[in-house]
Amino acid sequence: MATILIIEDDKAILEMLSISLKTKKYDTLKSRTGYQALSLLGGNNIDLVLLDWMLPDIDGIQLIGKIRKLSKSQYLPIMMLTAKSGEDDKVKGLDMGADDYMTKPVLLKELDARIRSLLRRSQGSDINDDLTIGNIVINSTKHLLTINGNIISLGSTEFRLLHFLMKNKERVFDRSQLLDEVWGMFVAIDERTVDVHILRLRKILKPFKLDGHIQTVRNMGYRFNSVINS
Repeated sequence: MATILIIEDDKAILEMLSISLKTKKYDTLKSRTGYQALSLLGGNNIDLVLLDWMLPDIDGIQLIGKIRKLSKSQYLPIMMLTAKSGEDDKVKGLDMGADDYMTKPVLLKELDARIRSLLRRSQGSDINDDLTIGNIVINSTKHLLTINGNIISLGSTEFRLLHFLMKNKERVFDRSQLLDEVWGMFVAIDERTVDVHILRLRKILKPFKLDGHIQTVRNMGYRFNSVINS
């Protein structure tokens, strides 16, 4: 049974979410402040976080950064629940490390579907443990990327994007397909977000002269080529 930490300062919303999740057989922990949430994360085994953007002591974006600095929570699935519905806000939340983003008022059936999707991804049901192509080794269980034996720091979105492209090497995916597969089918953000993360991946690979693995296919999308064209 998965344990979900709900971080929400509105008591009524907090209780509503907790009751709804318990009917779906989840265990819940509740926090109305960011620092209380950090304490709960340190002392409990949490499988997923539901996070409000606006908290009384620290905003949700700052809290994501603090959560990601905890070694046990570096790749913990985080879904933001917020009244901020602008596309720029969604992109900011996702770029700062959130795995999904829902605007209030929350539709409970949709929330349940998104939670199940995030838990499946985090538990590795849709990915293999290891992939090796050339000098690139990516370990999904440990969320570890090594290149030429060097451990490379990689954000959670870039990690999922690289893993997906390597797993499906030589296949071309358009931006919409990558958003569905990497960000999730329910995330409504501009497709240009994919371009930003592709650029980040290339910058990570460039010092090793491996950025050519990530290829742009004109008018189609992107693919991971096993062999870099000279």
